[in-house]
Amino acid sequence: MASSSTSFSFSSSLLPLLTLLQAFLLFGAVVGGRMSDDISFDESYSITWGNDHVLSLNQGRLVQLSLDQSSGAGFASKEDYGSGFFHIRIKLPPKDSAGVVTAFYLTSHNKKHDEVDFEFLGNKEGKPYTLQTNVFSNGKGRREQRILLWFDPTADFHSYKILWNQRQIVFYVDDVPIRVFKNNTKMGVDYPSQAMRIEGSLWNGESWATDGGKTKTNWSCAPFKTHFMGFGIDACSSNNSDCYSPDFWWNQHKFWKLDSKQQKAYENVRNNYMNYDYCSDTNRSPVLPIECIT
Repeated sequence: MASSSTSFSFSSSLLPLLTLLQAFLLFGAVVGGRMSDDISFDESYSITWGNDHVLSLNQGRLVQLSLDQSSGAGFASKEDYGSGFFHIRIKLPPKDSAGVVTAFYLTSHNKKHDEVDFEFLGNKEGKPYTLQTNVFSNGKGRREQRILLWFDPTADFHSYKILWNQRQIVFYVDDVPIRVFKNNTKMGVDYPSQAMRIEGSLWNGESWATDGGKTKTNWSCAPFKTHFMGFGIDACSSNNSDCYSPDFWWNQHKFWKLDSKQQKAYENVRNNYMNYDYCSDTNRSPVLPIECIT
């Protein structure tokens, strides 16, 4: 699903990444023979909190969440899923968004839950957003990675996607893989396997989101507004007895690992845009987690 063009200025150092980006197949553009952007929010999702901070636009094909001091808002899919390719298009709040968190994620709802997160951490005007990803399995998280984006995520819509099958979880930004979490259960590492719901939200994270909580939300800039569109879902309903069946395209062998072009783009993101990786944080974890050693 191609992102719309923006007026954000790219430096010459980004050209190799842009060339690779243009070469990729555009995943997730069509759902059930329909363009994902044409699918109404109400077909697969419902509001879960902050109803009075939600605005439906363009006949339900665009949803705006807003945040002020009284509340934010959130939504969730009507079904749980056991595998799939999950995608949405998001335009983030502009200007001074310090302390503001926009999230798109998969989660189960139990004590030892599984969760796969995109979290967009706002910043002072003129400073870039941080994109934080995290993976919880069997209740264990603390697997944060953070990157800076190579575009302005407030200027236009961009696509954020999660591939989840029996071999790997891949996070994509506009078809560029930014993170891979492999299934290492044979080594004793828990892997997300519970049925999960798709959720999105906008909320106040000023206690931690910007500069470790030192920079607080400027409420004079409220309401902060995040826009979501592209509500099609390519996934296996948890009612299905075998969500790892190869009959689902995302479970097929070619999606068990990145291809050579994706691997090159992934390494470029890690080398040039990542600014935190839990696997490198020896202050927090003197003994590296097993998955960081492989």
